[in-house]
Amino acid sequence: MQFVINGRSLDADVDLRTSLLDLLRDHFGLSGTKKGCNQGACGACTVLVDGNRINSCLALAVQYQGRKITTVEGLTSNGALHPLQEAFVAHDGFQCGYCTPGQICSAIGMANELRTGVPSYVTADVAAEAITVDFDEIRERMSGNICRCGAYNGIIEAISETLGTIPLPEAKDAP
Repeated sequence: MQFVINGRSLDADVDLRTSLLDLLRDHFGLSGTKKGCNQGACGACTVLVDGNRINSCLALAVQYQGRKITTVEGLTSNGALHPLQEAFVAHDGFQCGYCTPGQICSAIGMANELRTGVPSYVTADVAAEAITVDFDEIRERMSGNICRCGAYNGIIEAISETLGTIPLPEAKDAP
């Protein structure tokens, strides 16, 4: 099977039952994506596929051949942290750091949803051309990502600070 991960074309010969999470961690050594609950409930395994966030523990790797997969390792640019990563540091949006990669990937996916007008459960006007982003909107959209340390205030502050400027992963051509 062939995958495009963080802009690189990679091949793997894996069992068809292998999850995307296990492919990333066990076959390609991308340990930034975490295995939390392995049931899709905690969000620690969140990655981006074609700019959309998914729980990689629930996804079969075979389903994502040839699609653009971005993990937290793929968010850096020339060794510099992604602006959202910098904001997490500045606002103490992490404590143990275990959920942080999933939180960051989820927030980037959330920014893409907002740009394309995807409403959430708490969106006041689903017909509006622009969604008003407030504390409740961010909290609802990030509710699939659990922080066991309780760093939610810092997480929301980091996302709020960077939301208008969160760059989506660049569509890098695979070599």
